[in-house]
Amino acid sequence: MKTELKKLAHLFGLLANAALWVAGIGLVLMTALIAAQVYWRYILNDSISWTEPTSVMIMGWFIFLGAAVGIREGYHLSFDVLLFVLPQKGKEILFTISDLVVAAFGGGMVFFGWQLAAKTAGNKLPSLGISGAFDFAPIVAGGALIILFSIERVLRRTAGLPTARFGDDAVKE
Repeated sequence: MKTELKKLAHLFGLLANAALWVAGIGLVLMTALIAAQVYWRYILNDSISWTEPTSVMIMGWFIFLGAAVGIREGYHLSFDVLLFVLPQKGKEILFTISDLVVAAFGGGMVFFGWQLAAKTAGNKLPSLGISGAFDFAPIVAGGALIILFSIERVLRRTAGLPTARFGDDAVKE
């Protein structure tokens, strides 16, 4: 089982790296679009109508992709006062419960994000000319990644493999 999980962890690591690259490129692109908008508005005394909604949409992508990778890498903060007094087995049980709750939250993101996308699919974003459902795509994608990465953490812990936690050294695949 450990061999299969290590292969799966490698694939999820590639997926997480791809998500981080997309998020990073999105952050740079959003910054460039906002800078262009400022230049056009205040220097050229004109305005580009599509930069603001495009930037907001890109921001949704890098926030939700980054949050999902943060789940996988254990970078989210937690309250761990109780963990100082529990034995290792108790800690692992609480970590697993936490990961399952996070996976359920990701499930809610997928479910409700999909509902929002379906309700706005017929609307067009005026300045972009695309469906309003695109505004909610990052929620669905981020939620799906959160589910995958949370389940990976539970499986790794079940197999006796390490999982990353905030403040710990990075876990190798």
